Amino acid sequence: MHHEIMLLLLDGKLHLAPLENPQRILDIGTGTGMWAIDVADKYPTAKVVGTDLSPIQSKWVPPNCRFEIDDAEDDWTYRTDDYFDFIHARNISLGITDWPRLLSQAYRCLKPGANIELAEFGTEIECDDGTLGSTNAAKRNFELQTEAMTAMGRWPIKDQTLKDCLENAGFVDIQVTRIKQPIGPWSTDNSLKQIGSMVLLIAETGLRATCMEPFTTALGMSEKQASKSCREALKAMKNTNTHMYISFYVVHGRKPRGEKFK
Repeated sequence: MHHEIMLLLLDGKLHLAPLENPQRILDIGTGTGMWAIDVADKYPTAKVVGTDLSPIQSKWVPPNCRFEIDDAEDDWTYRTDDYFDFIHARNISLGITDWPRLLSQAYRCLKPGANIELAEFGTEIECDDGTLGSTNAAKRNFELQTEAMTAMGRWPIKDQTLKDCLENAGFVDIQVTRIKQPIGPWSTDNSLKQIGSMVLLIAETGLRATCMEPFTTALGMSEKQASKSCREALKAMKNTNTHMYISFYVVHGRKPRGEKFK
C-alpha cells in the first residue's frame, strides 16, 4: 500500500528526475519490488535491477526486471561496463547508518550525466492550522521514533538532510520536492482524504511493528510503555479534528557530465 500512496502523492509519476531512454536502472531497497516492476513496464528497453535484504518480491515480473539479494551498505561490485542511467531509493532511511558511503558508491556507479533520486518521509508530525497540540500523543510518538533512530545510528529525515547528502557526494542540479502526506481522513480534498485513510490503515499494524523494538532496545522503555505510546498515537491519528501530516521529500540530482568512469 505504501507504493500506491506514493503514486497518489506524485500524481501517478514513478519518478520526478528527468530521464531520457534509460537503459540500466537500479532500485535500492526495492522491498516488494512494485516500483521496479512498474518502471520496467514503463521503460521496456531498460534493464531494471531491484536489490533488497529480503526475498519478498513477486516471481511474476517483466522480462527486463530482476531482483537480487544484497545489502546496499556493503561494497558495491558493479563494473564500469554495467553502470546505471538512473539509481532510485525510496523509504530506506530506517536501514541506513552511513548515507555518505552509500551515496559515494551510487555516485561511482552512475554514468556521467545520469540521475539519482531519493524519496523519504520526514520524521516530524506537522500541522498548519494550530489543531495539533504540543502534547499530542502521535506527535510525541514520532519524537520518540526520532530519538530511537538517532540512538541506533540512523539519520532522521528533515528539510535539508537528503539535499545536503547529495551535494556532499558531488551531485549537481539538485531539486527538492516536498509534499504533505495527511495522517487520517481529515482533508476536504478527496484525493488527500483517500491518502490519509490509507495511511491510517497502515498505522493500525505498522506503528507497533515500527516502534516496539526501537523503543524497548534503543530507548529502554518497557513493552507496556512502548505499547501504550503506539496505542495512544493511533487514537490521536483517528481524531479528524487534528489536521496532522508528515512531509514526503523527493530529491533528485545529477552526476556531472564531465566525470569519467572510476
